[in-house]
Amino acid sequence: MAAPTEASERRPFGRRFLTDPARLFQHNAWDNVEWSEEQEASAKSKVQENSSQLLPQDKQEEYEVNAKQYWDDFYKIHENGFFKDRHWLFTEFPELAPNRNPSQNENSVRECSYKEVSNNEGLGSYENGHCTLETKAENQLNLVTTTPTFCTEELAAQKYSKLNQSSQDYPGSCASYRILEVGCGAGNTVFPILQINNDPGLFVYCCDFSTTAVDLVQNNVEYDSSRCFAFVHDLCDDQSPYPMPDESLDVVILIFVLSAILPEKMQCIINKLSRLLKPGGMILLRDYGRYDLAQLRFKRGQCLSDNFYVRGDGTRVYFFTQGELDDLFTRAGLEKIQNLVDRRLQVNRGKQMTMYRVWIQCKYRKPAAPQ
Repeated sequence: MAAPTEASERRPFGRRFLTDPARLFQHNAWDNVEWSEEQEASAKSKVQENSSQLLPQDKQEEYEVNAKQYWDDFYKIHENGFFKDRHWLFTEFPELAPNRNPSQNENSVRECSYKEVSNNEGLGSYENGHCTLETKAENQLNLVTTTPTFCTEELAAQKYSKLNQSSQDYPGSCASYRILEVGCGAGNTVFPILQINNDPGLFVYCCDFSTTAVDLVQNNVEYDSSRCFAFVHDLCDDQSPYPMPDESLDVVILIFVLSAILPEKMQCIINKLSRLLKPGGMILLRDYGRYDLAQLRFKRGQCLSDNFYVRGDGTRVYFFTQGELDDLFTRAGLEKIQNLVDRRLQVNRGKQMTMYRVWIQCKYRKPAAPQ
């Protein structure tokens, strides 16, 4: 796989190369691993093979119509034990805790040793695109048994239908720094932010397509309604409202979320999120890159369209290039701050397995208002 040509698109870590196979199973991961021509050719061949047979159109429509149910089922099965808390976010995205001391970020890296390494972020227990019920993560968040009080899409529509930019009557309206996570799942990004960012002016919004996921967030013992607002939201529904006005957010987070959306709907979603940003606000993204291990593991008959697949549990995933993401963000009027590929070799020492992961990380900023 060709290396990025721009210095800004390289990982900010030191380059590491595998020269001694005997050392392979002494470490968990290597950053910024370069691929040989043979590896790249092999990856392309596997993708050509697993995408040679597309699912019939009626089946594709079925997965689109029932997308919410598939994600609800996913969280009913796994609850909050599938992904681990993403403390690595503060090293990759210091914008989430702007007042945090840089040395704290370094300590976070040492303490967490990149949670992605231990739980294969975005892959988890998937084998060949099918989800297997393995032992849940040891650091599950504790849940309380109270009945959830959802902010459903219907309630949001009623409560915020008259919302406009001059309105001050919305959750977090008094906050000085507002963050929205789209596709929050069980809260593995939200709760680390609330724990680490002690800014009294912070307010975090989080939403998910899945009612079950929002239930898990709202019923977590660390959920604080004075600092956080969780709500159900359908990204693909143009009429589905957000509980905050346009130009009110400092940061929007998309972590392994955009890839679950039908490709032809992605631009509209990014346009809408861009409008929510303040001038100078940023969208932070981390998602699947082309030829990631998860893509290569799919079998024939699971491909929906180019680089877009359905897993065994009905959830879907797309694998991006840097150029595709750059087009989506720049067409929405955002400026590139960062767009890089993170190619990482992970080793499961217990299973004696090597895994080549490919992720893309982006930061795009809304231009500041003219003086």
